[in-house]
Amino acid sequence: MITIKVDMDKCQHYGQCVYEAPDIFKLNENNKLEYLASADESERDNVKSASDTCPMQAIQVFD
Repeated sequence: MITIKVDMDKCQHYGQCVYEAPDIFKLNENNKLEYLASADESERDNVKSASDTCPMQAIQVFD
């Protein structure tokens, strides 16, 4: 299991993470980011890609 943290003070809701890990991240009806705080190990590569592509570097992934 991995833990995901998004610094919502940094996040600008661009949604790049949604494209990389759509099972973890989504933009709600107000275009605000929502995400799962933990995910199965099988999502690690997708979440890491989401973290890497975040223009604000707001996503952290922990073991």
